[in-house]
Amino acid sequence: MAVWRQIENTLAEEIAGGRLQAGERLPTELQLAERFGVNRHTIRRAVSTLVERGLLRVEQGRGTFVQDNAIDYAISKRTRFSQNMARQNLSSDVDILSVDLLPVSAELAGLLALQPGEEVHRIRTLSRVELRVVDYATMFFPAARFPGLPEVYYRHRSVTRTLQHFGVQDYTRRFTRVTARLPDAEVVDYLGIPKNRPVLHVKSLNVDPAGVPVQYGVTHFNGDLVQLVMED
Repeated sequence: MAVWRQIENTLAEEIAGGRLQAGERLPTELQLAERFGVNRHTIRRAVSTLVERGLLRVEQGRGTFVQDNAIDYAISKRTRFSQNMARQNLSSDVDILSVDLLPVSAELAGLLALQPGEEVHRIRTLSRVELRVVDYATMFFPAARFPGLPEVYYRHRSVTRTLQHFGVQDYTRRFTRVTARLPDAEVVDYLGIPKNRPVLHVKSLNVDPAGVPVQYGVTHFNGDLVQLVMED
């Protein structure tokens, strides 16, 4: 048996037996190379295979970790990121990557009930739970109805509180469409995942109590860290 395969099996057995705990950071390549008496290339091959098997995950800038239980992300009529995490006693935060004011595309015009020539606010974000990046999202809001929305979102970092600022006290999910697909280079970079690892690609539309669309979003979830739970 190839040496790298022997190392892969040894580490897999240590994970299964609990010697390497869920969520634990793996020793560095150099430390593992010294332990097994091999070069770093051999360690890298064994570790990459364990990542492909879903037993390990790589977090850019942090290291390699034993895969742990996925975070439950509830999808319901009232899906709220911060509330989802708070009820599991998990810390969370949102990084704003960019904001733009764009002319509405034909697809967005149909989804957000807008006319050609109108504009939308586009906000791109990264969401973290317990310091781990769990999703990369792009959100669209009707600009005429929500003037100055990016500035409000910068203050609150919450869709719920931002919409409340504009008088939308409640909103519900009209639809959620989930597919699994391979990530493009941008998603790989933001989520810090292997390019051959599928992500959960979620499209959603939120509407106000009168049924008028207020937000459309496309979110890429790290499937290693998140499991979507459909609720009534």
